[in-house]
Amino acid sequence: MTQLEMAEQSGKNANQKAIDDWLPITSSRNAKWWYAAFHNVTAMVGAGVLSLPYAMSELGWGPGSVIMILSWIITLYTLWQMVEMHEMVPGKRFDRYHELGQHAFGEKLGLWIVVPQQLTVEIGVNIVYMVTGGKSLKKFHETVCPSCSQIKTSYFIVIFASLHFVLSHLPNFNSISGVSLAAAVMSLSYSTIAWVASLEKGVQPNVDYSYKASSTSEGVFHFLSGLGEVAFAFAGHNVVLEIQATIPSTPEKPSKGPMWKGVILAYLVVALCYFPVAFIGYWVFGNTVEDNILISLEKPAWLIATANMFVVIHVIGSYQIYAMPVFDMIETLLVKRLKFKPCFRLRFITRSLYVAFTMLVGIAVPFFGGLLGFFGGLAFAPTTYFLPCTMWLAICKPRRFSLSWITNWICIVFGVLLMVLSPIGGLRTLILSAKNYRFFS
Repeated sequence: MTQLEMAEQSGKNANQKAIDDWLPITSSRNAKWWYAAFHNVTAMVGAGVLSLPYAMSELGWGPGSVIMILSWIITLYTLWQMVEMHEMVPGKRFDRYHELGQHAFGEKLGLWIVVPQQLTVEIGVNIVYMVTGGKSLKKFHETVCPSCSQIKTSYFIVIFASLHFVLSHLPNFNSISGVSLAAAVMSLSYSTIAWVASLEKGVQPNVDYSYKASSTSEGVFHFLSGLGEVAFAFAGHNVVLEIQATIPSTPEKPSKGPMWKGVILAYLVVALCYFPVAFIGYWVFGNTVEDNILISLEKPAWLIATANMFVVIHVIGSYQIYAMPVFDMIETLLVKRLKFKPCFRLRFITRSLYVAFTMLVGIAVPFFGGLLGFFGGLAFAPTTYFLPCTMWLAICKPRRFSLSWITNWICIVFGVLLMVLSPIGGLRTLILSAKNYRFFS
């Protein structure tokens, strides 16, 4: 190699490093293990935890308990796989989900397998959180001031979005760690309010734990819908590699050590949030429980208002955690492919447009949660339950019929069943509710 070629190569490397130092995922690698803990809690525990007692009423005590515990174990296992695979190739870090996909399945195929599913999950969750944030603000307003005149949900969604027009300009994961910590604390707080208030209320008279469906076919559809609700509750894997990318790593001290510590703490918090809410909520209210347990609780008003405000603070953090990989993808495309200059103006325009897009879809389609129940099953289950196992089999190639091989195939079968079955329940719910849907309501 001539001196000129070496100088050109050095210039390219310097330019590449400058771009990586600007992009949100790779710009800051000084996170501590506890950052990973609360980022993972914020990503995993959604406001969907409040619908878990309703999912239990659709599944019943036996199947519901088994599916909840199995989901917790399987998703912890697949999360461990992703943490391990982050630095599987010496000297290289897979900082993004699709980079690992490309290593496992090939440059083009890996991109096409991972990116559409990851974007479906992240953009879908952001739109749902726009609606959830707006609705929770509305519930807070109505609980605090029942005599005030009604305000449309759309206006509350705009109020919620206005915060993100500011927060979205924080450059990377480490800069939103304060927001994420507040969100993680809030998720534990409103989950605790939900199950403690349920315990305080006590088991309702004439409580009934039988299936409330009037026919076998209706019972099956309810069961499939409940299956989907539990599956979505554990869907936090889409941002795991991106979170791990922020932790420093050396050959002596790889990032998987502190990341795994953070994941264990996060999963203990997830267990503290999910299991008491699901089991105590169902035990207290039986099959009459509402799809949001705070509605079943009703009183005391101040406690329900507080819980709703906690939900708002939590989804503020969750929105940012899920938006950051999307910002990274958009900015990577603009800077690396389309050769735009990395600057504040580019970031300001692209992120503001993204927040505006999620806000407008949330306002136009307030029943988006129902849509996600249908489409989400096709993307949530693969990225969380079985795509990590498929990558593990492709990269590590465990011996056939060894414990690792069998475990991965069990997870893949469970995940594929979820992917196929849960959208059926979601589709039926959509069709039945369609007559009540109003755009821009």
